Amino acid sequence: MILKNIFYSIIVSLISVTLWGQASIKGKVTNVFGEPISNVSIAYETTGVTTDLSGKYELAVPTNTKIYITYSHLSFVPFSREVYLKKNEVKIINVAIEEKIESIPDVVIETRKKNIDGVSNIKVETIKIMPSSSGSIKETTISIALGATSSDEMSSQYKVRGGNYDENLIYVNGIEIYRPFLARSGQQEGLSFVNVEMADNVKFSSGGFQAKYGDKLSSVLDITYRKPQEFGVKADISMLGASITAEGISPNKNTTAILGLRYRDNSLLVNSKDISANYKPRFADIQTYITHNFSDKLALGLLGNFSLNDYRFTPLNRIAKFGTLEDPQELVIKYEGQENDQFYTSFGAFDLTYDYNEKLDFTLTTSVFNTQEEEYFDIKANYSLGVPNPDAGDDNYGESDSHTEVGEQYNHARNALDALIGNVQLKANYKSGKSHYKFGVKYQTENIRDRLIEWEVVDSAGFSVRPPHHITGDDYESNQQPYESFEGALIPFQSMRGQNTTDLQRVMAFGQWNYKTTFNNYKFNTTIGARVHNWTIEGSNQSVISPRVQLSLEHNKDLIFRLSGGMYAQPPMYKEMRNHSGNIDPSVKAQKSIQVVFGGDYSFQMWNRPFKFASEVYYKNLTDVNTYTVDNVRIRYAANNDAVAYATGFDMRINGEFVPGTESWFNFGYLKTEENINGEGYIARPSDQRLKFSLLFQDYVPSMPQLKMYMNLVYNTGVPGGSPTYANPYDYQLRLSDYKRGDIGVFYIFKDASNPTTKSWLLPFREMSVGGEIFNIFDISNAITNTWVRDVYSKRMYGVKNDMTRRVFNVRVKIGL
Repeated sequence: MILKNIFYSIIVSLISVTLWGQASIKGKVTNVFGEPISNVSIAYETTGVTTDLSGKYELAVPTNTKIYITYSHLSFVPFSREVYLKKNEVKIINVAIEEKIESIPDVVIETRKKNIDGVSNIKVETIKIMPSSSGSIKETTISIALGATSSDEMSSQYKVRGGNYDENLIYVNGIEIYRPFLARSGQQEGLSFVNVEMADNVKFSSGGFQAKYGDKLSSVLDITYRKPQEFGVKADISMLGASITAEGISPNKNTTAILGLRYRDNSLLVNSKDISANYKPRFADIQTYITHNFSDKLALGLLGNFSLNDYRFTPLNRIAKFGTLEDPQELVIKYEGQENDQFYTSFGAFDLTYDYNEKLDFTLTTSVFNTQEEEYFDIKANYSLGVPNPDAGDDNYGESDSHTEVGEQYNHARNALDALIGNVQLKANYKSGKSHYKFGVKYQTENIRDRLIEWEVVDSAGFSVRPPHHITGDDYESNQQPYESFEGALIPFQSMRGQNTTDLQRVMAFGQWNYKTTFNNYKFNTTIGARVHNWTIEGSNQSVISPRVQLSLEHNKDLIFRLSGGMYAQPPMYKEMRNHSGNIDPSVKAQKSIQVVFGGDYSFQMWNRPFKFASEVYYKNLTDVNTYTVDNVRIRYAANNDAVAYATGFDMRINGEFVPGTESWFNFGYLKTEENINGEGYIARPSDQRLKFSLLFQDYVPSMPQLKMYMNLVYNTGVPGGSPTYANPYDYQLRLSDYKRGDIGVFYIFKDASNPTTKSWLLPFREMSVGGEIFNIFDISNAITNTWVRDVYSKRMYGVKNDMTRRVFNVRVKIGL
């Protein structure tokens, strides 16, 4: 790299001398301690060089012209000066530049942050600039946080250490956020609740979290929206949508407000799939966060959100090739019908904070969440099988001469749900010496009106096919379709029908004690707490207690060990009480998990730059497990607590300045999770994703640091899910193929806090960047589920992958005023 920079410098100098005459500046760049700095960019307009290992440079410049020379490095405060040289003049300019307290604002040097409570801090600026096909916080979370995985680029959901999507807590300003109930696929989700442009701080815990957090089994995502310090407007526009954020503060500094508007259109991604369809999505939302200080002791906050997801999908046809080189197959599907889904979500919350004194404060929070969801579809699919031409030398290679109709499938749904969730919570914080106490009590009421009418019929070449789980013994032997008609009732492959009006009340409370002390070079941190959760539904009343402990030991500021654990319980939400037939079982118990997590962080220097190594090992023993099936992002529960399970594994991460002035993350994890249903033996759970590797990498062009690259790579081994949803999991343990994906973004930063400019047209802007993103850069065909087609003549079942998105190019512009 050094030789290349020297070569470029010589070429640029020769060209400049030829064009402008012999005039140059040279010198040395050091820090305030006189130490040389390499890779400092010295440039005027679009011409520049970089310093060598000894900090020296030489730059040819035009003569008899006033120019501005800029010295910039991502880890140091930029410096500019005016230069005017005559022909043949050589000017010596030695510069000492100051190191930034924090590196470039679009990364965070997390190696310098202490993690004594098992919570990772994720810099908001890092989330904003990373390429994200889902438009959410998920991609950055799974690349930075230990234990988080995802195998669906269309969804904003993620899994953590053997849990499912419903086992993750999400908080915004201390208020729990809920996800839609009826969403079946990632492309229906639209926008996630979290508006990253409004966020100030993001924290994530992969397990063993404190009692102050709620009652879930897997993880906590804790987000704080910012309080503006001045007026500003930001816009982010791309081919996938747009967002605009406006913020300001009153003249007396007592009131702040931030408003975010977002719109997203996923058609660019959906059109890259192998299904030809008419797709008309509308995903939009508006959010606001307003604060007002009545006095130094009393403050009020308002958080509001309204979102609209309108999903309209009319599939036309699909051609999919599968099989082997020896036995190639082609599936042709012709569709009739359409799907119309609508999700309206509104949310409002107030929090009133009172600082009684320096030791004691109170927070009163009340919130209301309403979701109105409709899922209507009638889709008929006609299946035909053909054999592609295997002769690579033939003009018709890969094409099928004819197709044989093998079956038909009809899916119908008229599902509607209206949920209203309201709560009020009082929390208190008290500090006394080395102790810190936290208490809280919360009351919540949930009213849910649900209508579920959904069925699927499979017809094989004109003969209705009975599902395998309805054909046993003599029935199976007597089924000689199509040669002999089968006498018996016509049974849908799947059928769910239910109408429920449910009222549920919850009372929750927690208390925890934190104690910090120091002995010699060691710092001890202890947190002990417990939660109590009581819920009542249709006369059934249940309670659970969840004690939790966290211990940490810090040595010499570079090494931290953590041990945490306890009994975590997840009282059922409405979805977890609804069984496969669509009816509610109020006796469903809370799933319980005894967890132990041991980990540590080690901060060190390499290449004179900061790095951190973090690792954790964990074990979860689960009882009263509510088994479920997953189809895309839809989870359906058995609602019978008929299983026990376990999850164990380890996670490792190294992050730091692999490239000077930027931070990158390398993450690796191993997981094994199994369940035992009704004592039949242990089998893999739907979330059994054994291996995970992720990389989040940042780089820039040394001679042009405004040109930056961000890359996100993910590799996950396949999860169970390759079997039909109606199949007995003990008979079918097929896995989907491994998930492999890479996204990359390249941006030119015209202006931001680390890249000042004297160009007049940029002066009105606080920031501006233009670039492109390539999603799925290797164009890998990943599968989310399988379509199962039955040939009635051979009675053979074919599993055909339902592919997700292919390579997609996106243009993105960011502007700040």
